[in-house]
Amino acid sequence: MSALICGSMAYDTIMVFHSQFKRHILPEQIHILNVSFVVPEMRRDFGGCAGNIAYALKRLGGEPLIMATVGDDAGPYLAHLDKLGINTRHIRVVADSYTAQAFITTDLDDNQITAFHPGAMSFSHQNHVRDAATGVKVGIVSPDGKQGMQQHARGLAAAGLPFIFDPGQGLPMFSGEELLECLSLASYCTVNDYEAKLMIDKTGLSLDALASRLDALIVTLGSQGSRIYSGGKVLDVPCVPASAIADPTGCGDAYRGGLLYGLLEGWTIEKAARLAATMGAIKIAHRGGQNYTASRDDIATLYAGTFGERPW
Repeated sequence: MSALICGSMAYDTIMVFHSQFKRHILPEQIHILNVSFVVPEMRRDFGGCAGNIAYALKRLGGEPLIMATVGDDAGPYLAHLDKLGINTRHIRVVADSYTAQAFITTDLDDNQITAFHPGAMSFSHQNHVRDAATGVKVGIVSPDGKQGMQQHARGLAAAGLPFIFDPGQGLPMFSGEELLECLSLASYCTVNDYEAKLMIDKTGLSLDALASRLDALIVTLGSQGSRIYSGGKVLDVPCVPASAIADPTGCGDAYRGGLLYGLLEGWTIEKAARLAATMGAIKIAHRGGQNYTASRDDIATLYAGTFGERPW
């Protein structure tokens, strides 16, 4: 059985400026800002929430099925997925558009200036869950075009499929009423601590009240681990120590790949969250969202080092 992963696919272009922005941006001249940064270092990574989640799930031995929209320039990304053995039949190419792209410039203080072009992501509503529901056991609605996220949530619910609502960086697009609709359709929701506070502000409800609408609400807390609200109880899952801290980009997506694997296997949400934490620790030690190559045995060994038993 597969996990249907609805969300964005993007190219991430990361550039490193070998100085500090504050030395070149004059506060008193901000009204006529005109600066140029020479960036000797540059790399281009495969990214986007759906792509990163699918990558993590595939490394675990799960079967991801991506539903996304990409542009005419998606050839290298599609070839990358084919090489990994990830099914691409529900990735729609939108003619005369670019695949979503993030252009990130980082200075020596790790400050970042980012420009994001949504491109084909804005057409995610052209995909329909009903066309992909056969053979699917669980789904996730991750950041994408707003209309597409709402449509996919309704489509998964209509198909009777449990799914994770993962609003992520798309959360500010939603009103409180729209968030509550998605939560009423979902079985699970996962957010980070900042997003959790924003969701409280938008809906006017506490985390306990929001969790009462779901099988489980999972809040990630960075180095403090994660917290599960389920059945009127709160469960803390510790962070798994990482071998290095190289790049947090895509850690949340790796975490969600672990959750999906656990749900596919019929695990408890606690065990799934433990595996999710393990995947986040592996990812953070590598730059980019899809550049880690841990085997299932590597993953099981790291899991056991924190939780005292192997996951399989």
